Amino acid sequence: MSDNNHITERLANEFSDICPIADSDFQARMKTLVAEEGFENALRYVMPNVDYPDYSRMLCSIRSKDEFQQRVMAPFLTMLLQKTSDGITASGFENLEPGVPYVYMSNHRDIVLDSALLNYVLLTNGHPTSEIAIGSNLLIFPWIDTLVRLNKSVVVKRNLPLRQAFEAAVQLSRYIHFAINDIGDSVWIAQREGRAKDSSDNTQESLVKMLTIDGTGSILDRLAQVNINPVAISYEFDPNDYLKCREFLLRRRDPDFKKSQHDDLLSMETGLLQPKGRIHYHFAGCINDRLAAVAERNDKTVAYAKACEIIDRGIHANYRLFPGNLIAYDKFCDTTEYTSEYSQADVEAFTAYCEAQLDKVDVDGITAEEREFMHQMMLKMYANPVINKRNASAD
Repeated sequence: MSDNNHITERLANEFSDICPIADSDFQARMKTLVAEEGFENALRYVMPNVDYPDYSRMLCSIRSKDEFQQRVMAPFLTMLLQKTSDGITASGFENLEPGVPYVYMSNHRDIVLDSALLNYVLLTNGHPTSEIAIGSNLLIFPWIDTLVRLNKSVVVKRNLPLRQAFEAAVQLSRYIHFAINDIGDSVWIAQREGRAKDSSDNTQESLVKMLTIDGTGSILDRLAQVNINPVAISYEFDPNDYLKCREFLLRRRDPDFKKSQHDDLLSMETGLLQPKGRIHYHFAGCINDRLAAVAERNDKTVAYAKACEIIDRGIHANYRLFPGNLIAYDKFCDTTEYTSEYSQADVEAFTAYCEAQLDKVDVDGITAEEREFMHQMMLKMYANPVINKRNASAD
């Protein structure tokens, strides 16, 4: 780790527009945040009974990002989980070495909760929390940018012209290497830009390439320098599944369909506030030993492909499958392979769930054929984790 002066200088000179807000500036930025009408409205929406003046005073008394996570985020997420889930579990803590910072790379199910609950399970199990990579496209208002950076977020610049996009990738790569090797902080990043709409989670090669812009040695050496630790995130139910089906339908009708800013906000709200069933996180362990075993170290094409394959296997092999996944697999693949692992009551409950979710799709003139198309896409979403886990086990 570097000395504090070196860290402070680099944060100010190279990363001030993307890095988390420094603890020395925390209270000043929090005072600005609580004065924002948009922040107050959002807080009142998720906490209808809040005494905002009193809550604001509590927020302004907080002195650091870690204290914010302990005093605000952990209680809020506890409340949220009680209202919208059937509990959260986590495993694989034996794969976390004390004092070692990681790039936690996970599959991406929920825009907000994937990273928030990662830090929740780390914090509640006595481990240091992680910085969080979040796309700038989600920072719709300036107060959201302030809020997430007070909560240890790193901004990933999106939707830039080609030259600026490359410069942003260089800056992000340098920051992640700096956070891991100089500051000693872990960083969470999703394995791909955007969520996998069909829940088939595969690591985006461009993301791996970004991580190798900085560092020294071969491609695999540079990846080893950030200690990638795959994390498998399993939700029993995806509250956004019907919105994804809606998007599939609209793209089927119009291949040029693009989501709006309103769509992103609705996805964030739905993911936060609607039921998710059971949730499980698993830390698969640092992949450095597996990277070191790759024979074709000097072939960049092979090295990138192997790295993605190793990350995918760490995630796919450690999915926690729920009855709905197994039912969906049997229905989607037209088999009876898993019938001994769920009951008729499970089938009826999952079928009713899928129909109720599809009933929420607010698109005019849905035909019976389009309804069946969405039903098949719904089954595919829940079946794909089974397919991927089977393939990872076969490997």
